[in-house]
Amino acid sequence: MPSVSETVDRLRTTFRTGRTKSLDWRTGQLRQLRALLTERGDELADALNADLGKSRKEAYRTEIDFTIREIDHTLEHLADWLRPEPAPVPASLRGAKALTVQDPLGVVLVIAPWNYPAQLLLAPLVGALAGGNAVVVKPSEMAPATSAAVARLLPQYLDTDAVAVVEGAIPETTALLAEHFDHIFYTGNGTVGRIVMAAAAKNLTPVTLELGGKSPVFVDRDTDLKAVAGRLAAGKFLNAGQTCVAPDYVLTDPETGAALADALAAAIEELFGADASTHPEYGRIVNERHFDRLTGLLDSGRTVTGGTYDRDSKYIAPTVLADVAPDAPVMREEIFGPVLPIVTVDGLDEAIAFINDRDKPLALYAFTDSEAVRERLIGETSSGAVGIGLPLAHLTVSDLPFGGVGESGMGNYHGRYSLETFSHRKAVLDTPMPS
Repeated sequence: MPSVSETVDRLRTTFRTGRTKSLDWRTGQLRQLRALLTERGDELADALNADLGKSRKEAYRTEIDFTIREIDHTLEHLADWLRPEPAPVPASLRGAKALTVQDPLGVVLVIAPWNYPAQLLLAPLVGALAGGNAVVVKPSEMAPATSAAVARLLPQYLDTDAVAVVEGAIPETTALLAEHFDHIFYTGNGTVGRIVMAAAAKNLTPVTLELGGKSPVFVDRDTDLKAVAGRLAAGKFLNAGQTCVAPDYVLTDPETGAALADALAAAIEELFGADASTHPEYGRIVNERHFDRLTGLLDSGRTVTGGTYDRDSKYIAPTVLADVAPDAPVMREEIFGPVLPIVTVDGLDEAIAFINDRDKPLALYAFTDSEAVRERLIGETSSGAVGIGLPLAHLTVSDLPFGGVGESGMGNYHGRYSLETFSHRKAVLDTPMPS
């Protein structure tokens, strides 16, 4: 087994040959990755079930097919994205030509989290390969079955001199961060994000940090609460709430809040039946540590629905809490689990102030029929993204950037934005010599 240093050196030797820079190599690797997902998707789905209790349907919808769509979009547009872009020159340089080209960065590192351990490893890999880089991918040790599957499958399909998988936990990640990469792409929590950024600073390595935070939901009065509850429950309780852009808490007025709580209870039962533990589409908490953290939040308000759990199976019922104080334990950290608190405010002004008094979230969601409310939320708050009328859906639009701001991250990716992240836009000025 080669050391981390030997692996990085091997990849850098490959990059310096120029092999990864051709369009043929890039598209060939992307097609091979697509073949892996279509031919061996069931193996990944089995691993995701073992790690997170994900059903095959959810595994394909949120991880495997999601990544295939990202590959297809990139293959369709990559040649156009890579074309040099001309730039105007001033009159003093008449006769010169100016343009920008996308330059591969070199050897890049992708560190993935455990909650979507296939998608959040392979979708950044798509961008890194499209950019013409050599890549080290580090799966999450907290999703061991998926990590093992990726480590087994990627070398069967991709160029092993240019793409390497490094498995392991803190020692292996620490060893990786000690190496000199040309870009580090990290998805996870802010605590580790700071460690990644500090390590990268020693080599002036640029970083992309895809973090999280408490993504709020504003529910306006006079909206269709049955429709709101159905969409909100589907987004919140996907993957048992373990989604970085899941709705974290609801802000609404007291009257709407009381009616919404009842509507959410009905929507959850419609989604998962009277006992979600028996429903094949409802997942499990990743491990006992996160399970214990989440059950410790259940006393933060009045339980509207849910609140039951089983540690042996790592099951926590979809839970809605009402009468939640702004400083309750459930409001002090990103929940990252199937607990949805409702916090009441007087109206839009107080909701905007509540959001702006806290760290900038990865996403802000709103349910409203008012264009004025939409404009105020977009214009008067800061977040990685705004989703109006449907949580999580912005991730599925390949031409939208996905990323955070402030505590929720820096940089973005998906579609063309992935190519931009894993490339350097190099300026070229060609000034002719006098004849």
